[in-house]
Amino acid sequence: MRELAVVMGVPTSLHLPARRGLAAEDPGAARAAVADALDLLRAAERRFSRHVPGSELDALRRGVLTEDDVSTDMRAVLAVARAAERDSGGAFRTVGPDGLLDTDGVVKGWAVQRAADLLGRRGVTDLCLNAGGDVVVRGEPEPGTPWTVAVRDPADPHRQVAVVRVVDGAVATSGAYERGPHVWDGRTGAAAHGLASATVVAGDLTAADVLATAAFARGAGGGAWATRHGAAWALEVRPDGRVVTDVAAAAGPAAPLPGRRRARRS
Repeated sequence: MRELAVVMGVPTSLHLPARRGLAAEDPGAARAAVADALDLLRAAERRFSRHVPGSELDALRRGVLTEDDVSTDMRAVLAVARAAERDSGGAFRTVGPDGLLDTDGVVKGWAVQRAADLLGRRGVTDLCLNAGGDVVVRGEPEPGTPWTVAVRDPADPHRQVAVVRVVDGAVATSGAYERGPHVWDGRTGAAAHGLASATVVAGDLTAADVLATAAFARGAGGGAWATRHGAAWALEVRPDGRVVTDVAAAAGPAAPLPGRRRARRS
């Protein structure tokens, strides 16, 4: 079972293996769960978008609301963001160059993880949810076979620098190769430029997304920083194309596999 949509401004795909779990046992219930998961993502977009007039984030940015007035969801996202600010030494910031609140570095991973959790509560044990290249997986596509996620070469969309296999976890990548400069190093106030991309594997997409963004903002050595702060595995592509990987001492079930272009280890 596959579903495609554009949610939170990015192409989003949801794959439930047709011969496994709820998709096999009760396709109608599986379709209803998928629809609800996509609705959850659309609701997050309405709440957190900087571009939707009247969103909760918009109201905060304009001073119509204070942080004492915000929803439980907004409080949760801001708490994750501020922990990332502290842990990254200020490289990750919730305030953009315009001086206004910006939750983009947290909210997609947080919302997509919540959608995956909703599916789990509805009985979906095997899934791959991909939102613009940030991926959360559960279970397996086939018995004994992990999900595989390609890490693209930031210099060439037709090549990959690595492939990772994941059973229960998430993969997130941060870079400027598609959207241009949009990640800011909070320590300098300038666009991050020390890496071409940073990819992180972690237990959930909330953590993976934040760690990848912070690693990219920190620049060279960001991958090693990420594995010290909760990532199971990290990869950074330097501006000269050099690939550097780092594995946490207590890495979980995620492990790298070589792609068409083998990641060079440092």
